[in-house]
Amino acid sequence: MYNRINNISDKLDINEAFLITSSSARYYLTGFNSSAGIVLVTKSLATFFIDFRYFEKAQKSVKHLKVELLHNAYLQMNEIISAQNIKAVYLETSSITLDEYFAYKNNLNAGVSSDSRLNDYLTELRQIKTLREIDFIKSAQLITDETFSYILPRIKKGMTERQIMLDMEFYLRKLGSDGVAFDFIVVSGKNSSLPHGTPTDKKIENGDFITMDFGARIDGYCSDMTRTVALGTVSDEQRLVYNTVLNAQTESMKIIKAGTVCKTVDKAARDYINSQGFEGCFGHGLGHGIGIDVHESPSFNTRCETVLKEGMVLSVEPGIYRENKFGVRIEDLVYITKDGFENITKSPKELIIL
Repeated sequence: MYNRINNISDKLDINEAFLITSSSARYYLTGFNSSAGIVLVTKSLATFFIDFRYFEKAQKSVKHLKVELLHNAYLQMNEIISAQNIKAVYLETSSITLDEYFAYKNNLNAGVSSDSRLNDYLTELRQIKTLREIDFIKSAQLITDETFSYILPRIKKGMTERQIMLDMEFYLRKLGSDGVAFDFIVVSGKNSSLPHGTPTDKKIENGDFITMDFGARIDGYCSDMTRTVALGTVSDEQRLVYNTVLNAQTESMKIIKAGTVCKTVDKAARDYINSQGFEGCFGHGLGHGIGIDVHESPSFNTRCETVLKEGMVLSVEPGIYRENKFGVRIEDLVYITKDGFENITKSPKELIIL
């Protein structure tokens, strides 16, 4: 954490400051989980303003920043701004609202910039995970894999999507997850054609595909996995679609390594899906970075020019969605290494028919 603050402050001139307010960036810099708080970083000082609810705990656990009880944010920040002759304050442009921007602009005694400099630098820093961060993600994924193994024998005809989702979430928390990484997606039958469908009271029927997209959270870091299974039987069309998605993932993984451009990986999967006659059925990106947030930079999509580097962690999740019929998605997490990648996800991917 200390190095992260130093990395941030090294980017500043003597009369500049960074103002960090988003929960994920705040956690990244402080290691302290809270629903509110402000981090103000200058060339020579980093201050964590936190309200009464968290102040006592923050004082005990945050040692690499100055911790101050928050009572009047603008007054307290202006004291530092005046004392250090700060002329320019940079905000997280991707996470603040216009109201927040104008509030800072009107109340801080320094120029408030709309430049994305802070946001861009935080994004760049957070792309590369430390070994400690990788361990947290791996621990979260281990719980996710174990939850998948747990739920498979429990899925029965007549259960609802919502019942399956609740059973998975309870077990995941029982295993030690700090919470869910995101709202679980459990969709079946025609509902599985909705990439981000929500669990309903629809009952599972023979012949249904059941898509489960879920993840755990350990020490602030997320996992993310999708598996599609079938109940009872599958049609020839279902089997073809499933194998096409699985092969598309395999094709994309063949070129995942440091030095590869992200959109090239997406293209490998997309070209394969299109070549099998399913053009227009894969409407989302192939994957995304993951860490404190379940969606981080960079991304595997048709536009991302980012070059893969050692230490990045991304999902690889091709899908095919047949409108009003069914859908299939398979998602793994990969950790980019010096020589290629490590697949963090251990759950089986061959078609499972329950």
